[in-house]
Formats: sequence, C-alpha cells, structure tokens
Amino acid sequence: MSDLARDIRLAVDTGKVAIGSKEVQGSVERNSAKLVIVAANGKKDAIMDIAHICSIANIKLIKYDATSTNLGVVCGKPYTINALAVIEPGNSNILNESYEKV
Repeated sequence: MSDLARDIRLAVDTGKVAIGSKEVQGSVERNSAKLVIVAANGKKDAIMDIAHICSIANIKLIKYDATSTNLGVVCGKPYTINALAVIEPGNSNILNESYEKV
C-alpha cells in the first residue's frame, strides 16, 4: 500500500472524512475540508466542480492515481468513491505530506 493510500485509510479510520461528491462539495463550501482527494477515473463534471470550488476556497486537491473502486477499497468501503474530503486527519500525516496536486 502506498503512503497516500495508508494515510487515506488512517484518516478514514481515526479522523473525520466526507465521502462522495456532494458531501465533499458541502464540506468545502462550509470551509470544514482541509484536503480533497479525487479518484483518477472520477466523473469529470463532478471533479471539475470540486476542483473549481477547491481553488476558490484555497483547499488543496490531490488526484489519487487509481480508480474509484480502488479508492473505495482503500477507505474500507464496499462501493466506489469518486471524492473524499479530509475534515480531521486523525492519526494520519496526510495534511503534512507533499502529495502531487491536481
């Protein structure tokens, strides 16, 4: 498991995250998201909307270089995940690492 995948899983397990495009957009609009992650094959319209509001809110956006199915597996969920917002990182170092931005 890559460092980003490990940090995502730790954030999901020990912190607070928003899962799904609508939840992510809401957390960005409420200014509670500290970081947003999108799957490489996510729905283009939804990702463009998320990227736009992240740029306005000055929130870092990371592209997870795998499918939405893989992102769901990393998060321990039995479904695909196109987008994820980290609200509280928990025990992960995800906010302190320098992962590639979109």
